[in-house]
Amino acid sequence: MPVLQDRVVLVAGGGKNLGGLVSRQAAEAGADVAIHYNSPSSKPSAEETLAAVEAAGRRGVLLSGDLTDPGNVEKLFVDAESALGQVDVAVNTVGKVLRKPITETTEEEYDEMFDVNSKAAYFFIKEAGRHLADGGKVITIVTALLGAFTDGYSTYAGGKSPVDHFTRAAAKEFADRGISVTAIAPGPMDTPFFYGQETPERVEFHKSQAMGNQLTKIEDIAPIVRFLATDGWWITGQTIFANGGYTTR
Repeated sequence: MPVLQDRVVLVAGGGKNLGGLVSRQAAEAGADVAIHYNSPSSKPSAEETLAAVEAAGRRGVLLSGDLTDPGNVEKLFVDAESALGQVDVAVNTVGKVLRKPITETTEEEYDEMFDVNSKAAYFFIKEAGRHLADGGKVITIVTALLGAFTDGYSTYAGGKSPVDHFTRAAAKEFADRGISVTAIAPGPMDTPFFYGQETPERVEFHKSQAMGNQLTKIEDIAPIVRFLATDGWWITGQTIFANGGYTTR
């Protein structure tokens, strides 16, 4: 029997890149999938992911909304439940990257980075705690920069770092219901989000810091999500650095 047979999986940012692969693999593992996407520009990719979920013989639904608004996060869980039933696994892949010196960062950029990377993550965990079935799983994608000593990424690493604390607190608070709460910290990922922030020379440097002289691939991370959602349920309150040795702490 597939490992997620008849479970309901909600994936924030689930239409493309890592989120899209997580959604597809969840369906292949037997789950029905609620696929969140943020903006009209990402809708076509989300529709392709939905088609893949349905081709795997599972139910899917597309849900949209700006998750920096806590009301939209609450609505996301309510709508997923209305469409597919009570959510068992909630995965948050949402994030925004900015590489910019502190002295050049505007207040608007600071606010946006912390809204996307920290505030949205907090309220996603909150609503997961309110809506998930007993024995559920909450998984957040963060970044290996939490263990790095580097320039340029103050608002990205800084915005993701509170999720460490959110994860630990939620793991304790949700434990009596058997809900595990974890985070995964990939290295620089081979996706469009990364390349827009870096020069070719820095891309080569980042590659050189990991095994095999390569960036983290989405195919490296999605199986870890599935493991944490199934056999890895006993892992909770942890941030797992999965980055080919790029960094740790």
